[in-house]
Amino acid sequence: MSDISLVGESQCRVSSVLGRNTRELGKQHLFDGSAETCWNSDQGVPQWVALRWSSPVQVTTIIAQFQGGFCGAANTVVEVPQGEGSNEWHTAHSWPLEDVGTPQTLHLPEPLTTTSLRLTFPSSTDFFGRIIMYKLDVLGKKL
Repeated sequence: MSDISLVGESQCRVSSVLGRNTRELGKQHLFDGSAETCWNSDQGVPQWVALRWSSPVQVTTIIAQFQGGFCGAANTVVEVPQGEGSNEWHTAHSWPLEDVGTPQTLHLPEPLTTTSLRLTFPSSTDFFGRIIMYKLDVLGKKL
């Protein structure tokens, strides 16, 4: 069975939204399929995007597209909770992002079984720490 997009089944949270303008720059734009809309974080680091599922999923691939100059840097990480119900996160995989405007894909070497996933951007290619992300997709299987 091939991998499917898991984002439609998830709840999303983000670290911040520029000027608290969630209508025009909010997290919903990560999944709307439009090249004209985006999530735009406020300034400061770290920034993050977290997804949560009601039951376990097996993640194999993550795809993200940023605006050049406003990307997560080479120290970006994929994190999972330390334990069920935990608010503490630990690094499951590093994702050395490039400062480009084209989609970037992370194929995980081993499938990751989880109910929560967070992309954390400890730094940004923007001097003020802003992230502008046009697309986020997480591929895998529902368990």
